[in-house]
Amino acid sequence: MALIKNLAAIGYSITVLHYTQKDIQLKGIKCISIKEKKINILYVLSRTQRIIQRYFKVNLAKYLEPIFGFSFTFFNDVNSIKSALKKQDIGKFDLVLTLSKGASFRPHYALNKLKNLHEKWLAYVHDPFPMSCYPPPYQWNEPGYKRKERFFRSVSERAKYAAFPSGLLKDWVGSFFPNFIKTGMIIPHQSYEEKLTNLETPIYFDNLKFNILHAGNLMKQRNPEDLLKGFKLFLENKPEAKNNTKLLLLGNASYHENLINDYAMSLPQLYIKLTNVPFKEVYWLQNQVAVNIILEANSEISPFLPGKFPHCVAANKPILHLGPDNSETMRLLGDDYNYHSEIDHFEKIAKCLEKLYDLWLDNNGHLKLNRSDLEIYLGKGHLKDMIIDLLKE
Repeated sequence: MALIKNLAAIGYSITVLHYTQKDIQLKGIKCISIKEKKINILYVLSRTQRIIQRYFKVNLAKYLEPIFGFSFTFFNDVNSIKSALKKQDIGKFDLVLTLSKGASFRPHYALNKLKNLHEKWLAYVHDPFPMSCYPPPYQWNEPGYKRKERFFRSVSERAKYAAFPSGLLKDWVGSFFPNFIKTGMIIPHQSYEEKLTNLETPIYFDNLKFNILHAGNLMKQRNPEDLLKGFKLFLENKPEAKNNTKLLLLGNASYHENLINDYAMSLPQLYIKLTNVPFKEVYWLQNQVAVNIILEANSEISPFLPGKFPHCVAANKPILHLGPDNSETMRLLGDDYNYHSEIDHFEKIAKCLEKLYDLWLDNNGHLKLNRSDLEIYLGKGHLKDMIIDLLKE
């Protein structure tokens, strides 16, 4: 959304075709909701597959996707997107940009089948695809992964341009699909100021405390155990901090829920809300707390630029980065950045928290990240320069 809004903010006329099945209106941007095609055999097959799975608990995907590569729902969605694109006057567009989420990439599949758009196609690759191309510990061979790999190789060869949110991700995905190295550019996740209105202060937040926030999904690979051990050790080493410190964990954490609940029972300084939290609430908190945490998987490399990284930079609060040295976050923060630890080094995590707490006290509760270079890199001015260079070609 921030990328779309920033493209409009720097002066481009934007038309968004979206498959959310929602009525979405953005100021100054033409939004077209793509309707799902329902009178066809793919729609019937997709609903039949869902019914069988729901009522008979039989997952046909593991039998069908090795043959077809994708689900019937996927193919019907792709055809719906293609149909909507064919209704557009493509000649009036200078660039056709495909965005997606998760492991969907439906718009990319649709564009891949429309040869007349390939010379204007900018394929945005937010994550590796398929899961077999992820770095450890995320990677696994899903049903039909070979067909999925062939599809993405085709994207790499047919799209005139490709864009990645990080340099490390471009290199990583390019190691599987080398043409991305030639066509790829870096368009980082964008910083975009959200205007918050009628938002009440959450009842669990006390702005007089040393507040440390982790907001986001704690997936299976993002284990918070050593963060919690490090936080507990920090309080033991700094007993004076027990009455004015709070660690906030917000977001789904189904794999780690028992662990977190066990710590919460003995740590009154730990506040947990292990469910989805509205974006506006999280965005407000990121700007109010003393420290924001970015927690990544225990791995040798993390090529991802976390989606919340621009929000944390814009909040201008120190970032406690817990993840590998070889990560996009550390590449941007710099080798000399002080508040960083591997995810499983709880003693180092405690030391980082102690340093931040002492600074918080010394600065009367006001800590700053002060990284104008990152604000520029993630902002619309840098985006404008990149798009101008692209369109010159």
